[in-house]
Amino acid sequence: MLQELSIQNFAIIPKLNISFEPGMTVLTGETGAGKSIIIDAVGLLTGGRGSQDYIRQGADKSVLQGLIDVEPNEALQSVLESLGIPLEDNQLLIHRELHRNGRNVIRVNNVLVNATALKSLGRHLVDIHGQNEHQALMQPEQHLGLLDEFAQKKLQPVQAAYQNAFKKYQQLNDAYHKRQADEQAWAQRLDMLSFQSNELNEANLVVGEEEELETEYQELSNFQDVLTALSKAYEALEGEWENNGLETVGTAVSELEDIEELAPRYTKLTEAVRGAYYELQEAASEILNVRDNLAFDEERLRYVDDRLNLIRSLEKKYGATITDVLKHQQQVDEELMQMGGNEENAAALADQLDAAKQTAQQLAQQMHDIRSDAAVVLTDQIHEQLKDLYMDKAIFSVKFMKQKLSLTGQDGVEFYIQTNLGESAKPLAKIASGGELSRMMLAMKTIFSREQGITSIIFDEVDTGVSGRVAQAIAEKIAVIGRYSQVLTITHLPQVAAIADHHFFIEKQVIDKRTETSVRQLAKDQRIDELARMLSGNELTTAAKENARDLLKRAHTHKNSVE
Repeated sequence: MLQELSIQNFAIIPKLNISFEPGMTVLTGETGAGKSIIIDAVGLLTGGRGSQDYIRQGADKSVLQGLIDVEPNEALQSVLESLGIPLEDNQLLIHRELHRNGRNVIRVNNVLVNATALKSLGRHLVDIHGQNEHQALMQPEQHLGLLDEFAQKKLQPVQAAYQNAFKKYQQLNDAYHKRQADEQAWAQRLDMLSFQSNELNEANLVVGEEEELETEYQELSNFQDVLTALSKAYEALEGEWENNGLETVGTAVSELEDIEELAPRYTKLTEAVRGAYYELQEAASEILNVRDNLAFDEERLRYVDDRLNLIRSLEKKYGATITDVLKHQQQVDEELMQMGGNEENAAALADQLDAAKQTAQQLAQQMHDIRSDAAVVLTDQIHEQLKDLYMDKAIFSVKFMKQKLSLTGQDGVEFYIQTNLGESAKPLAKIASGGELSRMMLAMKTIFSREQGITSIIFDEVDTGVSGRVAQAIAEKIAVIGRYSQVLTITHLPQVAAIADHHFFIEKQVIDKRTETSVRQLAKDQRIDELARMLSGNELTTAAKENARDLLKRAHTHKNSVE
């Protein structure tokens, strides 16, 4: 449930804070007052595409915040865990900034995420049904997606397995036809990949070895310099000459020990020099040990030099670093596998292709069976919903057409409807009116929201193209949805506004020569005035107010009767 919404410098809204309640909330106001801007803000908080055009003129950035109460389920929890987002007190605080310089900063419970991640999360939080969304019903190519949305719980695991199988089939199919098209080029490519694979496998590269070998090479190739430096360093510290380094420091220790008890500062100086003396003793001993055990290994130097030359040669051919070379090696091996390997011939590749196709077809059939079962359930549920929306004579059906294998399977789907008794069913996109499409989409949204467990649904003028008793039926349907989900609705219909539990009025004002949108929640008397305006226009007549009171009374009676 969307609990709080904060907007700063967004379009014509300089600053706005709104608290939302459970149930059904309606937003009304004149056309252009900014109602849809508020919905756009919620859309951005749930993964909508950002744009600098949203930033209020004169501002450097827009800031949006939304506090959402959630009901954790397996799907939502999985997304949160994958994004590393903690969930405390079942609340998500989403913060999004759009900057004039193009930056897009998004945080969810103080965790930085990108827009794609926010979109994957947002689909589990809020469902926004825009005023033109019913156009999806006018596009038959979208119908399969709508059916899959309804069947997603059972369909998703099979669909994921199918998509992997189909991609493998595609790769083998491409490889097979590529080989068939140019056998000579295929053989040349195979020889080249085989050579590279053998060369790289024999090299047996290890990440990090180049740096270690370079260090060893420097030490071995500069053996004499290292030996000389160690010897001179030891002689300087403990050589057989008068007043060497250690003897000189020892003298300093002896002199300081004579006065260390005279004052704390002398004690401190003595301890410091004494410590340095002991450390120099240890260093001298270690230098001697290293020098005496140092041995020149010409064979090892030659091996290290040859190995480094090999690594650099491979890096010159295949990548800038060992990591890049190993990545190339993996790609070579994968392509070799797709080409059937060194021993494979065209017949063996064809067998692999047939096996991959059969696997994809079997999974596609499983998806078809799930979709067919879901279509039966969806049809029954839509008929139930349409009865409440004065389309009880309509007969909805889902028509399947078998198609060539694609990423979505082998099903083509189109929705059909019979709107009048005695007529044959025809494609929904060709015969449904605007009002019928709105009601059909409302019916689907009602069903889908229950299946998905979404607790916030936004309807942006879904009542376009309806009036009279149909408008009342849509109002009652949205109110029913508001009993188990939070519903935010933008409307121009007084029937819808009257049945809402909460009513916000959106208005546009000019302040200091700048246009601003403001929002205020209406009390009962204010609701009567707003409903009267919606019924009769700007002139608030006595008759219009009486009609508004009657609408509110009937809405109240209806809501009490269905509780």
